[in-house]
Amino acid sequence: MPELPEVETIRSGLAPHIVGRSVTGVDVLHPRAVRRHIGGATDLENRLRGKRLDAVERRGKYLWLTGADATDEVAIVVHLGMSGQLLISDPDVPDQVHLRVRLSLDDGREVRFVDQRTFGGWHVDELVDVPGRAVPESVAHIAADPFEPGFDPDAVVSALRRRDTEIKRAILDQTVVSGIGNIYADESLWRASLHGRRRTRGISRAVLGELVAAATAVMEEAISVGGTSFDELYVNVNGQSGSNRTEVYARHGMPCNRCGTTIVREKISGRSSHFCPVCQRKR
Repeated sequence: MPELPEVETIRSGLAPHIVGRSVTGVDVLHPRAVRRHIGGATDLENRLRGKRLDAVERRGKYLWLTGADATDEVAIVVHLGMSGQLLISDPDVPDQVHLRVRLSLDDGREVRFVDQRTFGGWHVDELVDVPGRAVPESVAHIAADPFEPGFDPDAVVSALRRRDTEIKRAILDQTVVSGIGNIYADESLWRASLHGRRRTRGISRAVLGELVAAATAVMEEAISVGGTSFDELYVNVNGQSGSNRTEVYARHGMPCNRCGTTIVREKISGRSSHFCPVCQRKR
């Protein structure tokens, strides 16, 4: 699944094309793309047709569109899954092989949801209030991410300290801090010189604070270059890959850029994990 930097790249690329535009047509081309929408494809198409869009919002890895009508307290939630793409296209461009949803806009352009593995999808959801903002009900259990106003890194450190688990598992928990997936967990742990198997309760508040700061910096740098692409499944709204380069993730067998030791890969918390055995010693 695309992580925060990739979803933010999509959000910021999509916004200029859809904010202030109205939906003139919706075509659901695969039933799995709307399996989370209780009313099914026809209901989703009817609810979106004619809707004027005023924002593209994000929390962590979750993306949604909101309408301009103040009485319209719902959001169009787009779950990207493992391979979902949101592409801006002219209508005369041939349909992509894995096109699942087409949103036609009043300027003649289209938003196309392409999803090879069909793990993603669209649904309409009620907006609910959480501290600091309104989010779709299906996103309300997700913690704030480091780029939201009011994000409290000390609260994240306290939440980590309350757990007694491997630190990699803890920072992947979206109810603690959202947006971090496997790529940026490995990158953040390397930057903070922490082994992913370290137990959270054995790590000082100061070091955990350094980890939260490292995760924020790693993701901010990735956002600045359009995210991380390892295959053709993640692209921005123009179909371009991200140019972020990782320090440890997917670099097993290669030298650590900090000490020269060979990067290794092993399973940590059930996830393929990459780290430097010298820079990130397990104590």
